[in-house]
Amino acid sequence: MHSNGSIPSGESSVNGLSNDESRRKPESLSPAALNLLGQIDNGEATIGVIGLGYVGLPLAVEYASAGFKTVGIDLDESRVDRLNRGDNYIDDLDDDQVRGLVESDLLSASTNFDACGDIDVFFICVPTPVTASKDPDTGYIESATASIAEHLRPGQLVILKSTTYPDTTEGIVKPILEEQGDPRGLTLGSDYFLAFSPERIDPGNEEWTTANTPVVVGGTTPTCGHVSQIALEEIIEHVYSVSNPKVAEMEKLLENIFRSVNIALVNELARLCDRIGGISMWEVIQAAATKPFGFMPFYPGPGLGGHCIPIDPHYLSWLARKYDFETSFITLSARINESMPFYVAEAIIGAVADQPIRLRDANILILGVAFKGNVDDTRHSPAETIIKLLEEKNVGSIRFADPHVDEYHVRYRDGSSRAIEKVECTPETVAEHDVVVVVTDHDAFDVEMIATSARSIVDTRNMLADITDPDLRERIHLLGGGDSTMTALEPIADDA
Repeated sequence: MHSNGSIPSGESSVNGLSNDESRRKPESLSPAALNLLGQIDNGEATIGVIGLGYVGLPLAVEYASAGFKTVGIDLDESRVDRLNRGDNYIDDLDDDQVRGLVESDLLSASTNFDACGDIDVFFICVPTPVTASKDPDTGYIESATASIAEHLRPGQLVILKSTTYPDTTEGIVKPILEEQGDPRGLTLGSDYFLAFSPERIDPGNEEWTTANTPVVVGGTTPTCGHVSQIALEEIIEHVYSVSNPKVAEMEKLLENIFRSVNIALVNELARLCDRIGGISMWEVIQAAATKPFGFMPFYPGPGLGGHCIPIDPHYLSWLARKYDFETSFITLSARINESMPFYVAEAIIGAVADQPIRLRDANILILGVAFKGNVDDTRHSPAETIIKLLEEKNVGSIRFADPHVDEYHVRYRDGSSRAIEKVECTPETVAEHDVVVVVTDHDAFDVEMIATSARSIVDTRNMLADITDPDLRERIHLLGGGDSTMTALEPIADDA
């Protein structure tokens, strides 16, 4: 699927030039580059995807669907076994499609790197967490790169897709490859190729998928950028090339931090509305969104989740400190968002206090433990922090209901974990709990049933917006709804 290289509608040009004009094909290409491009063009290149999670497996499926032999590598044996049986485990993918690709031998998976010597194009899609001190942990990237480097040969392309900080590709991945390549007489940009192209996965989004979401790529050399763009255009219509990996790495952080700071803004205003009383932040946002220019709606909530947005501000702040620079605005935004589970936990305690029951006897039902609606992804879900805070307050019992998540474990700092009891969201179950907390607004939740069955509700997502009955509204404590009872939520812990 070769595109004409044009910029998607609404995108700006670079220095007044279209992407085609600013990123011309290098004047000459090495034999290794020409050979790889020929393999890609003929559909003969073997694709390797390291990390078969929410980013890696959809990417592997796209290449396999385009007719490329695709090998996935993941250290999770159960995940690999499932995939090799044709058993799909990602909600956004079609079960029959995955099964068909496996049965046709276009898609396979392994827990080792033995096949690396036969792979022509590598995509590194591994986790990039932070340490306990919130510094970047690039261990997964380093390990994956080292395994590739052991099998490095002419004509191979490595594209890092894991979200990370600027200079990871050139400062970490490149030296590992060169350490193995240089003694063999392999030259980066001539014999093998390296680039960064950040993932843009939005779990649960049926409109924008791996195939139709534009992507950015930055090569370590002009040839690396060109080869990478051609490889990506086999499955993605719009591929936008930038001058180097650092630009692409910073661009990804900008995407996510843009959301982080705007969500922090509305979270802070939501708390202010609760303090003032009589002002619904949800109505304020709805009114502001009538402006056809200069405004984009963001909504308050119980805290950020998923992999990228809670993590990326810390990546950038860590990098900034290396240059004696403080990202005050970005760091403050992260703190505001990280304080929201504390805000919600205090609201729950306040809702219990309004009833004739002791906290240690209270039954709390958490509705939704996924980090966003209509997905099964629980990574960094605010539900975990909320549950742990309630446990610290010796709340009687905490259960959860989530149509997308079968089991949920809360992890503690000492490395231990505890399974939270799952229940079905039925009228009887809702009625037997003292407070019901909407953490995730899944479409599958029966809003009318919840409103009529619950004794008290803390709604952090405005999921019950359509409930207008005054008697039922009395039971609902809406985060940012201007509910004067929410003022008990202050103050927020400084170390949130």
